[in-house]
Parts: sequence; C-alpha cells; structure tokens
Amino acid sequence: MSQDPIGPPDARRVPRFAGPETFARLPRLDEVAQAAVAILGVPFDSGVSYRPGARFGPSAIRAGSKLLRPYHPFLQTQPWDVHQVADAGDVAANPFSIAEAIASIESSARAVLEKADHLVAIGGDHTIALPLLRATAARHGPVALVHFDAHLDTWDTYFDAPYTHGTPFRRAVEEGVLALGASAHVGIRGPLYTAEDLVEDAGLGFATISTVDVATQGVEAAVERVAGRVGERPVYVSVDIDVLDPAHAPATGTPEPGGLTFRELQLILRGFDRLHLVGADVVEVAPAYDHAELTALAAANVVYELLGLFARRPAQDH
Repeated sequence: MSQDPIGPPDARRVPRFAGPETFARLPRLDEVAQAAVAILGVPFDSGVSYRPGARFGPSAIRAGSKLLRPYHPFLQTQPWDVHQVADAGDVAANPFSIAEAIASIESSARAVLEKADHLVAIGGDHTIALPLLRATAARHGPVALVHFDAHLDTWDTYFDAPYTHGTPFRRAVEEGVLALGASAHVGIRGPLYTAEDLVEDAGLGFATISTVDVATQGVEAAVERVAGRVGERPVYVSVDIDVLDPAHAPATGTPEPGGLTFRELQLILRGFDRLHLVGADVVEVAPAYDHAELTALAAANVVYELLGLFARRPAQDH
C-alpha cells in the first residue's frame, strides 16, 4: 500500500457503541483506494435444513466486533494497521432463489476481489461457501480447504436439492475448485445419516480431525496435521460457528453438543500463521438464538484471528 491504512476511530476517544456500523468500525471499501483484506457480509439462509436466521448473522457479527482492539498480542501484529482492511457491505442475495443467490454471491465476491487482495465473508449459512470458493479459485487456482464444522457438509442432496448448507464441499470437489487430498475438516462430531458418510467423505479427498482428536491429542497435533496436509498450497479457511460447543456458541442453525471450546479454536487458528491463507468465511451465526451476544462475539473474534493471520503474511503476498 502506498498510503497509510485508514483505521477505525480510537475507542479511547469515540466510544465503541458509537461510530460506523461496519466491522470493527473500519472504513467502507468505497472509502479507500485499495484494500489488503475486505470483509463482505452475505445475509443469506435459504439453504438451511433446521433453524433459520443466519441472514441476520452479518449485522450481529459486526455488532460483536465493536469490542475488538487494534493490537493482537499473541500474533504480535496489528490486523488493520499494517495494511488496509475495509468493510465491503452486504451482498443483495435473493432469498427466494438459491441458484440466483449463489450467482450473485460469486459475482459480488469477484467484484470485491478486484479492489481487495483477500476476502473474509461473514454469513449467512454455509451454502455461501461454494460461490466464495469459486471466486477464490478463479484467482489462486484450486485451494486447500480447512473446514471447521460439526458437520461434514459433503452430502449429495437434501430433498433432492443439490445446493444447500449441507452440500457445498461436495459441489466444490465436483467443480474442481479444491486441491484434492490437501483438505481437512476440523471439529466433526455428532450423529451421521449412515456409516457410509465418512467413507464417501474420505473418498472425496478430505481428512477428518474430530473434537475427540483435539481433546485427546491436543491443539498442536491438530495444527501439525492440517499443516502437513495443506503444505505450501493456497489455503481457504471456512468456519461454521457450530464447530464450537453450544455452551460457547448457542446461536446457530444446527447445534451439536461436544464441540470445541473457543480457546481451542483460537489456538488452532493461531497455529496457522505458517500457512498461505488466501480467503476465509465465518458462517451460521443465527442471532435470534443468542444470549449475551455470546455467538456474535465468538464469530467476531474468529474474524479477528483471521485478520491477524493475513497481517502476518509477507507484504508481497498482498
């Protein structure tokens, strides 16, 4: 960047409950010349199979981001001071047509990536990951996916519908936007439809790190396993907030007991500072089921960890 980044107002002078309603009160993308990272809201939940409400996730995550501060002591970086980060607003996704919504999400993501080097999307249900991966792969080629979720999201159809929040990564494999054999699920748990679900998922090229694996082997082992799979490839991180235990994130569409703690998720993400991160999303926040903003705060802090990882990348990567 040739000019100093424009950041949010200083919370010591402008209280956090005042100022712009953008993520972390950052400038809008149309207010800056270019951005290293853009935050894009995707208020869409027509692909859910249980609780609706994730269409209100982007606004809740932005509200939860008001508590964020500019210095990340663990990663020893300043996520929006070392380069420009901006809020790209929301996609106008059609709530009545999944096909049209997917098309508009992809085109919006591509347009944002004309003005920003990288994109972090806030959703929205997990259906949105497919068009986001398409847009990311158009720039970087097939990406290694690190998918945090209670669920595999590689089922074929629901009610014969091929595009839902439970199918995006099977479609992504079929479309060739993922690096086969280099992708992994983290946080998988709970009942499945059939014993073949895991077999079919492995056949698509995914490794699975369950919550039991994290609990018994530890965070460092999970980080090493992911790092060993993705190598030097461009990496896309997709975080379904239901990877967290409902005690930490109750406001989500399909909660599953026995999830990661927020600290475990936080530490795993921080271990990714060696990876070549190129894009990310944080999805499935349904604020109607929240209390004390627990889920919104968790999701906002996941985005903060991702922004910290982008800030740690060498300047030539932006």
